Amino acid sequence: MPIINRFADLQDDIVAWRHDLHRHPEIMYEVHRTAATVAERLGQFGADEVVTGLGRTGVVGVIRGRSNRSGRVIGLRADMDALPMTETSGVAWSSETSGRMHACGHDGHTAMLLGAARYLAETRNFDGTAVVIFQPAEEGGGGGKAMVEDGLMDRFGIEEVYGMHNMPGIPVGDFAMRPGPMLAATDEFRITVRGVGAHAAQPHAAVDPILIGTALVQALQSIVSRSVNPVDAAVVSVTRFHAGEATNVIAETAEVAGTVRTLKPETRDLVEKRMGEIVAGLAAAHGARLDLDYNRNYPVTRNHARQVEFAATVAAEIVGDSRVDTDVPPLMGGEDFAYMLEERPGAMVFIGNGNTAGLHNPAYDFNDEAIAAGCSYWVRLIERALPATKASGS
Repeated sequence: MPIINRFADLQDDIVAWRHDLHRHPEIMYEVHRTAATVAERLGQFGADEVVTGLGRTGVVGVIRGRSNRSGRVIGLRADMDALPMTETSGVAWSSETSGRMHACGHDGHTAMLLGAARYLAETRNFDGTAVVIFQPAEEGGGGGKAMVEDGLMDRFGIEEVYGMHNMPGIPVGDFAMRPGPMLAATDEFRITVRGVGAHAAQPHAAVDPILIGTALVQALQSIVSRSVNPVDAAVVSVTRFHAGEATNVIAETAEVAGTVRTLKPETRDLVEKRMGEIVAGLAAAHGARLDLDYNRNYPVTRNHARQVEFAATVAAEIVGDSRVDTDVPPLMGGEDFAYMLEERPGAMVFIGNGNTAGLHNPAYDFNDEAIAAGCSYWVRLIERALPATKASGS
């Protein structure tokens, strides 16, 4: 299958870049070393323009084709940030920063897009402009939104935008995608239960926030099981319950917090509405005060049908039709590439990471065997979207 031969020559270089990024993980917007490395390499490759500081610490490289008769501009996006986790993978290139690691493969995403940028700058076998986007703070910081709000799309004239994320459990180098919802909207909630404290031997003198909190956790689980249509996907997960400091004291407050994941706007509205009703009902039933702080984070990552069809065609050219799944079920994880897809048509695709530890697992490591397929996909996407034209009379 036509994986680009040049990437066999570049494999060692790209792997070395990836391992260097893995050794030096940075989180959220504090990706200063990573961004500087990306900008330096783009300059070395001969990018026509390198812009730093977009979306605080994002980097953008502009690579123009041999011609620009089409006037078209395509954006390719990778994320740069790591996670606040301690690595247990045991690989030789493990994190050298305690409590931080690339547990989601953003080091691989960045290295693959750098490899593609190098090739595109060398060959320029396309008509138009490729814009390579390296964003910070995908892991909960909304770096994609920050770059959009900083004028990413309009400043560079981007017409379509594409993203790629590795996925453990999919055979290495295979591709998977779908039109419509690809990843979920990701919301967070925090509920503070304010009761009346008392001696643990006199519960009748208290309004026990722990008792109320346990009832709250149970009631929240009824939203998905009894309020959401069974054919609509939704997740309500309580992930934190804090209360009390001593065994002989009934505390005055408790905090219950967690996440909500949905694939439809109306389901998202319903879950938030029901959560508010449950909070109000429990407050009235127990004579307590319950305060709900509901925060809508990333929207649904929604792929555009035409761009998915095009991305699948490009991927099939690289690895063959049998290794491209165009009907992968949506996942309830989130992606802030969603903000870019709200601004421009495009598609997020998965590339297989093989039978490795899962994402956000301390034993995870990006699979370097996926690099050639990932780089080839990026390059062919540009070359097929912006086909080179012959000069008149030639």
